[in-house]
Amino acid sequence: MKLFQVDAFASRLFAGNPAGVVPLDVWLEDEVMQRIAMENNLAETAFFVPQDDHFHIRWFTPKVEVDLCGHATLATAHVLFQHLGYEKDELFFTSRSGMLRVFREGKRYILDFPPDELDPAEPPAGMVKALGKEPMFSYCGHTDYLLVYEKQSDIEQMKPDFTALGKIDARGVIVTAPGEWVDFVSRFFAPQVGINEDPVTGSAHTSLVPYWSRQLAKTELTARQLSERGGDLFCKNRGNRIEIGGEAVTFFEGSISDASLILG
Repeated sequence: MKLFQVDAFASRLFAGNPAGVVPLDVWLEDEVMQRIAMENNLAETAFFVPQDDHFHIRWFTPKVEVDLCGHATLATAHVLFQHLGYEKDELFFTSRSGMLRVFREGKRYILDFPPDELDPAEPPAGMVKALGKEPMFSYCGHTDYLLVYEKQSDIEQMKPDFTALGKIDARGVIVTAPGEWVDFVSRFFAPQVGINEDPVTGSAHTSLVPYWSRQLAKTELTARQLSERGGDLFCKNRGNRIEIGGEAVTFFEGSISDASLILG
């Protein structure tokens, strides 16, 4: 089996969010895909198979399968466009989150995702203490909490207690604030699914873009995720869909050795 590692939402190596990508002809057993993701030890490993005129995609953290992953979808599109000879300028994936479209605009790949619906919600017990700072506002989406802070430095200086955060019932926690040189900044914490801090989280922007679009009265926004690696995102709110764009760079192309042993 081929294996690619791609830095997504990055224009150079060692930035953005690394994702594993494994092209398949037919699905492996779930346990095998989970073991491969655990061995890769990246935030996400994407697996995909051809399906009629599109592809079926699934995403695994080192611990669990998830419903949606932006950066690994962008990485998969990069592999198809740059390494596997896909010639059209757009492609489609079926997934747990419905049909997803990715298209090319120059050097950027654009994810076309459904928006997440946010409702005002009190943070669960222990969340604010684990983050170390009280938010101005808090919301709950389909899988994540969104906590809004006053300024960029609040996000930069945050040092969560990941052990405590990992005990809270949620896929992850998005923290965000207005940006100093972009429209908004964010970080994403998900120790519950084996990722203390995700470097760049495309799926989190299905919550962030609708929120900041309303707050700033803008449909096109620039964003920066303030992880150690960092990542730049170019976003558009189209109402019933969210566009999330960024570049990608291949770190390596290889193969999974002794695949027969894994399958056995």
